[in-house]
Amino acid sequence: MAQDSWSDSHARSLAERESFWAEAAAGIDWAQPWDRVLDDTREPLARWFEGARLNTCHNALDRHVVAGRGDQRALVYDSPITGEKRTYTYAALQDEVANAAGMLAALGVEVGDRVLIYMPMVPEAVIAMLACARIGAVHSVVFGGFAPRELAVRIDDAEPRVLVAASCGIEPGRVIEYMPLVDEALRIATHVPDRVIVLQRDLARAELRAERDVDWAELRADARPVGCTDVAATDPLYILYTSGTTGVPKGVVRDNGGHAVALRWSLEKVYGMAPGDVFWAASDIGWVVGHSYIVYAPLLLGCTTILYEGKPVGTPDAGAYWRVAAEHGVDALFTAPTALRAIKREDPKAAKVGEYDLSRLRTLFLAGERADPDSVEWAERALDVPVIDHWWQTETGWPMAANCMGIESLAVKRGSPTVAVPGYDVRVLDDEGEERMPGELDATGHIVVKLPLPPGCLATLWNNDEGCRSSYLARFPGYYQTGDAGRIDADRYLWIMSRTDDIINVAGHRLSTGGMEEVLASHPDVAECAVIGVRDALKGHVPVGFVVLKVGVERDAADIEVELVQRVRDQIGPVAAFKQVAIVSDLPKTRSGKILRAVMRKIADDEEWKMPATIEDAAVLDHITDALAALGYTSP
Repeated sequence: MAQDSWSDSHARSLAERESFWAEAAAGIDWAQPWDRVLDDTREPLARWFEGARLNTCHNALDRHVVAGRGDQRALVYDSPITGEKRTYTYAALQDEVANAAGMLAALGVEVGDRVLIYMPMVPEAVIAMLACARIGAVHSVVFGGFAPRELAVRIDDAEPRVLVAASCGIEPGRVIEYMPLVDEALRIATHVPDRVIVLQRDLARAELRAERDVDWAELRADARPVGCTDVAATDPLYILYTSGTTGVPKGVVRDNGGHAVALRWSLEKVYGMAPGDVFWAASDIGWVVGHSYIVYAPLLLGCTTILYEGKPVGTPDAGAYWRVAAEHGVDALFTAPTALRAIKREDPKAAKVGEYDLSRLRTLFLAGERADPDSVEWAERALDVPVIDHWWQTETGWPMAANCMGIESLAVKRGSPTVAVPGYDVRVLDDEGEERMPGELDATGHIVVKLPLPPGCLATLWNNDEGCRSSYLARFPGYYQTGDAGRIDADRYLWIMSRTDDIINVAGHRLSTGGMEEVLASHPDVAECAVIGVRDALKGHVPVGFVVLKVGVERDAADIEVELVQRVRDQIGPVAAFKQVAIVSDLPKTRSGKILRAVMRKIADDEEWKMPATIEDAAVLDHITDALAALGYTSP
């Protein structure tokens, strides 16, 4: 049977949704078949494979062992920071996960209970995730660099029965002790987990609290392995909180059935992988890329996945990625454009590439922010393989737009993530909800996806159906609002231009400027503030803060600025890269009091802008321009 073209596959996925995804679901083992493939009658979003039962861990591990592939590599751990490397076959990983599931069961964790995982990039973090899936528990992984306040917010929202942590995380040149952060988070939080499991790492062993903490190694020694528990396809697999959330968090809920189908299908059809191939997503398990393409998709398809505890440069040099790819036989690499820019900055002539045998590497995928054409061209020239920019979000869990290497390789237009992936009906709407047609002149608008969303996308927000509606579904009824702005050209290629809300990409991390503003506003000397994301050649964006002090504050401005930077670092974490703040006399506003952040961003990025007709005091923009000039962003 001839392979579908992209256009045929995409058209069939929309016109014949149920048969299309039923066909994809044949790649998953089901304990009980579904009553119906799609139920799009229930809010807030569609439910897939209603009535079916399965176990995600069985599909990721056990079935491959049963099929005789237990000796194949499943997980390869490579840590240039510690010098440690470990390889787990499918059979060995199954044993470790079964034991870890027994650990959790011994502590009383049952189907539907939450387990919060606060760990660095170590195999035990992956094992803990899969162990939760094995017994039907719901995991919530929190990036290890997040500060206690952010951790506490997630603990209170998810209400985990057990928290799994490591004694420390390791960065180049420094060790970050995790348990003081956990202790502080639990002091702040109102919910108290029953137990905290602690993985002791030799570089910084934690002092455990006897009434609360249990040692991973001791618990593992006494654990009895357990089998897989079948759950409903519509039961939650995990909660993943969107980056930078403060106040009321947004916990994206992923189901078991649709997730397994979509992730397995996407690795084959979007990324062009096959069972036995080696896939490396150079990300962190705390982010959606790590969930989808370090842990679940490669194992669901029967690939080998790489878990890398290192950096693109500095561990030890700009050849780090190429060393890992060559040593472990990577077929496809997925990273963020910011990592590529860091490598290019250190090795502009790509001399390091020539030091390694990359003959197995056939594709480089980029996502997390817009891939600038210069970096794409540099990588194409250096690696001599296709460089695929693609677009998706925490909420969708897998790509919305891509050059689908397992369906049909299309011509590349640098700066575009190519076309909508089968399953996604991507449209562009104006502010009134009218559709802008592909190729239409001045067709930029709100990028949306016509409902229903395909399998694997968010089911809802944890304990917050109304928040899901208001955040994603309310403004344009019948559509999922992505929060991105852009256009579709005459060839149906998608162009992502900017965010329509306050989320910025800082070195691949999606962070909320609104969350940073909340932190700045909590300083006792600050009357009001604004944070904007300014384009940065390396990181994509960097946040810059502007604050207006309360009347009567006479302290040294430099001291206040230092305190503000430290406050953001303490409450959101170093990942925010918040280093610059300016004290100004006023902020530019409309007469209704809305701060003109978009205008401020355009001034900082040296873009053309027009004086808003509703501005309250045009002279204030002169002061903002002066402040940006003092920070080195524009000429006064």
